[in-house]
Amino acid sequence: MHLALLLALSSGITDPPTTYDGRAGKLSVRAPRVEVEPEIDGKLEEAVWGEAAVLTGFSQFSPADGVPAADSTEVLVWYSPTAILFGIRAFEAHGSVHATLADRDRIASDDHVQILLSTFNDGRQATVFAVNPFGVQSDGALVETGSTSGNGFNNAVVKRETADLSPDFVFESKGRLTEYGYEVEVRVPFKSLRYQPGREQSWGINVVRLVQHSGHEDSWAPARRASASFLGQFGRLVGLTDMRRGMVLDFTPSLTSRTTGTPGSSGWDYAGGGPELGGTVRWGVTNNLTLNGTANPDFSQVESDAQQFAFDPRQEIFFSEKRPFFLDGIEQFTTPNQLIYTRRIVQPVAAAKLTGKAFGTDLAVLTAVDDRVGSATGKHPIYNLLRMQRDVGSQSRVGLVYTDKIDGDNYNRVGGADARLVFGEVYSAQLQVAGSRTRTLGNTVSAPLWGARFVRNGRTFGLRYNITGIDEDFRAGSGFISRPGIVLANLTHRLTIYGKPRGLLESFTGDVTLNGTWEYQRFVDGQGIQDKKLHFNTNTTLQGGWKVGASVLVESFGYPSDLYQDYALEVPAGAGLDTVPFTGTPTIPNLDYVLSLDTPEFSHFSGNIFFLWGHDENFYEWASANISWLDLTLDWRPTDKLRVNGLYRLQFVGRRTDGSTVNIWRSPRLKIEYQLSRPIFLRLVGEYTTERRDALRDDTRTGAPVLIFDHDANAYVRTTPFGHRSFRGDFLFSYQPNPGTVLFAGYGSTLRDPTVLGRSDLRRA
Repeated sequence: MHLALLLALSSGITDPPTTYDGRAGKLSVRAPRVEVEPEIDGKLEEAVWGEAAVLTGFSQFSPADGVPAADSTEVLVWYSPTAILFGIRAFEAHGSVHATLADRDRIASDDHVQILLSTFNDGRQATVFAVNPFGVQSDGALVETGSTSGNGFNNAVVKRETADLSPDFVFESKGRLTEYGYEVEVRVPFKSLRYQPGREQSWGINVVRLVQHSGHEDSWAPARRASASFLGQFGRLVGLTDMRRGMVLDFTPSLTSRTTGTPGSSGWDYAGGGPELGGTVRWGVTNNLTLNGTANPDFSQVESDAQQFAFDPRQEIFFSEKRPFFLDGIEQFTTPNQLIYTRRIVQPVAAAKLTGKAFGTDLAVLTAVDDRVGSATGKHPIYNLLRMQRDVGSQSRVGLVYTDKIDGDNYNRVGGADARLVFGEVYSAQLQVAGSRTRTLGNTVSAPLWGARFVRNGRTFGLRYNITGIDEDFRAGSGFISRPGIVLANLTHRLTIYGKPRGLLESFTGDVTLNGTWEYQRFVDGQGIQDKKLHFNTNTTLQGGWKVGASVLVESFGYPSDLYQDYALEVPAGAGLDTVPFTGTPTIPNLDYVLSLDTPEFSHFSGNIFFLWGHDENFYEWASANISWLDLTLDWRPTDKLRVNGLYRLQFVGRRTDGSTVNIWRSPRLKIEYQLSRPIFLRLVGEYTTERRDALRDDTRTGAPVLIFDHDANAYVRTTPFGHRSFRGDFLFSYQPNPGTVLFAGYGSTLRDPTVLGRSDLRRA
């Protein structure tokens, strides 16, 4: 007999609660409305929980769908005039519960439950509230775009899109371990949600449970992997009436101070330290529209950007947005090819933003006046960003985007349209066209961007065809274009095999990917391809959550002349030396191998290994090279309060002619977090980086020294060996009782080796 029924009988309620069995297709939930505001203490003992609707009958979604969940789950649902409440009973009969006292949004390695609410009932977007067994929170927004994520070699594996955890919402949750597993109470106030203006609401709903001892992902609504949309397979929460959101008006003042030290003639000189005042206002104009305004906002970063290595110098490195003002409603600004990238706004003096849904259209508008530090003219740059999306049919969507950056007499304007069409259950297509108009120093140029993608997301067989073209003059001053001036085409075919229930093999995916890159104008003129790639990838999931990947990469890269326009060679000429243009080998063939291993999320540790090796291009000298790329990650959780994360990253480029080293880069990084209580944690981060590079030469042809043009000296300069060493240490104290209320206090120090070859002692910098 279920505990919910026992509670009902003990409280004197004669009618048992209504049960909605997901596997039986009972997906239309009518939650009772009760005029009670219970204490959220992690104990489902109040009589009101005996009146709640009960969601049960979970199905496995990953690694294989269509089978009953191995571990049963009950979710109780009811609502009061001001909030919707969930009670979770997670039964664990096959293994131990994984739970730690973690910081917000850091519960991915714990057992946890995700509550997904599609408050506009459109099957395209949802707000996600997740809790671990102690009630530690994680939250975000999920907007389906049809994209996949991975390390580049497992993107073909069938999976659902994950939520963007950047947005934070105010809600209450507490949980506890029990003899049968764990239970959690969750209260989500209506003021933390955007929803339709109607008197009676119908919302999409699903509940997903992550079980770490098995690596399984279970869902209440029996979602199929052979579908173009996960959100389109939700159940319904119907009959919500007389919901009182109240006035939503938040004011967040901020006070920040920063002191920076530099070595002086008589010790250290310190600059700054004066307090800076700022503030942000958030106003819920209606149930579905929110207006944000800020002046001199606090953009101190909780943790600095982790160092990244640029393997291909032709591509710009991407860093995620972390600043609170921009994170609220950031999912509304999503576009194909990232035509909006708010980190282009460096430090706004003032900004305003309107996000939400009106007249069936998703609307996002942002205007900001930036600091002069981000200006090329000494003026205050002005940004205007507009994103509109409208639903079409049951799953499809069309959108418009416009961005405008004005910097003195210079400007960059981008306008575009896009559409995502879903049809035949497993098929989707995405189309995009855009154009930019850029004025710099009185010269104005216009250029196009276009793209198309077609996807079949079958359970066993899938395919993905994609082509994107970006003119060399296309500029997105408010967006992120990793590499302009190319056409990129990709064709991937996938086959997935599923193992027997409780067998060693849970799933095996093999895919073949053809990838081609053209210089844009050569593509338009019908000329040859620049880079060709043929990748054979396999990804295997084994019982218990082990994941193994292996790839063979057959490639050829064409000479990118624009990358070496400042290069020359120093060659003998008579009794002296002469400078001649650098003209690299037309094509470099590559053959690489990849192995990866992900351990399960054990109760105290988990790890990952990624290793790529073989013959690849040496971009420093444009020659074939021996390369190695190694990432080692280890997460250790010795107690429920202490977390240790270790990352070691290595990139090596060596000459195939004589085995000498061209470049080697190493970076071990250690992060230690101690959670004193749910709102308080201490963090210590240490990162040591070394790099050593040899003098460059024309390795595969003449052996002549490479010269690089020095624009300051207006002359070609021979490259010389160098070495860099540095250590960065950061300490942070954080007190964050809820989103919008926070105290950070931190100290950071950088030590560098001042010598050219990096062989001296590290000194504070």
